[in-house]
Amino acid sequence: MWSFSSKQTSEIADMDWENLGFGIVQTDYMYIAKCGTDGNFTEGETVPFGPIALNPSSGVLNYGQGLFEGLKAYRKPDGSILLFRPEENALRMQTGAERMCMPAPSVEQFVDAVKQTVLANKRWVPPTGKGSLYLRPLLMGSGAVLGLAPAPEYTFLIFVSPVGNYFKEGLAPINLIVEDKFHRATPGGTGSVKTIGNYASVLMAQKIAKEKGYSDVLYLDAVHKKYLEEVSSCNIFVVKGNVISTPAIKGTILPGITRKSIIDVAVSKGFQVEERLVSVDELLDADEVFCTGTAVVVSPVGSITYQGKRVEYGHQSVGVVSQQLYTSLTSLQMGQTEDWMGWTMQLN
Repeated sequence: MWSFSSKQTSEIADMDWENLGFGIVQTDYMYIAKCGTDGNFTEGETVPFGPIALNPSSGVLNYGQGLFEGLKAYRKPDGSILLFRPEENALRMQTGAERMCMPAPSVEQFVDAVKQTVLANKRWVPPTGKGSLYLRPLLMGSGAVLGLAPAPEYTFLIFVSPVGNYFKEGLAPINLIVEDKFHRATPGGTGSVKTIGNYASVLMAQKIAKEKGYSDVLYLDAVHKKYLEEVSSCNIFVVKGNVISTPAIKGTILPGITRKSIIDVAVSKGFQVEERLVSVDELLDADEVFCTGTAVVVSPVGSITYQGKRVEYGHQSVGVVSQQLYTSLTSLQMGQTEDWMGWTMQLN
């Protein structure tokens, strides 16, 4: 095990925390574990952050055999650090690994690896209210293959970066365009798992949208082309009266952990939550729309543009429901209110 001094982990890094965006900041350590053909991962260790060696014929480089996760650590006012539902990420990685013919670390090893990585990079956890430490666990076929087949070796790696808001708008309304030509996922595909290939495929539509001034793209289903799926990297919710609707998890939509948490928070506050097919017509007739994800947390939508028609919500201000759910979830994540859901894990 690589040893790191208490001095390194107890101080807060010297950087401009007030202007922290969502980008990579080189931190001190990363976690690496290996798995061979027996399906068992090595104990793993924290090593200095830096490049990794990959065989040019590795499964991840040639056939995209890889998954990633995303979760956050938060600093409480007393200096202690909280993790938010890391076991859910571990379980989702296991589900994705099965779909991609990969072994996966146990829930216990995943959570322990997350803890080790956060503590090794403790000084990079932003001060309370200034952001969070984003963790990126990766699982990839690092062994060499030539013919199409599962790799003979796998690498489980975690690196971290302090982050602020995902969208430059912060907690302010974003503007989405509905994409009806490109599709993010198809039935029977890998849309419901966090495989790396799901994300490169949305870059073209996202690039075109951003060049036109939109924040991101909202995708429709590939069969009927009228039901909502998700945004490039987050789930979508539609509010009408006291009812909050979101597309059901049926194989093409990622089961977001923030999505799952927001549903539980909304129900606890008396909202009726429906997981079902949600049509684009319902979207255009909504009182309020918002997105959820680890990176964005809760992001209110100010406008939707579909086939040249633009619909605005709440006069381009943060909606009442979005604000209420955002405040409830983030105050719980950051330890500012009692964790009545039992979702957080405190690190010493």
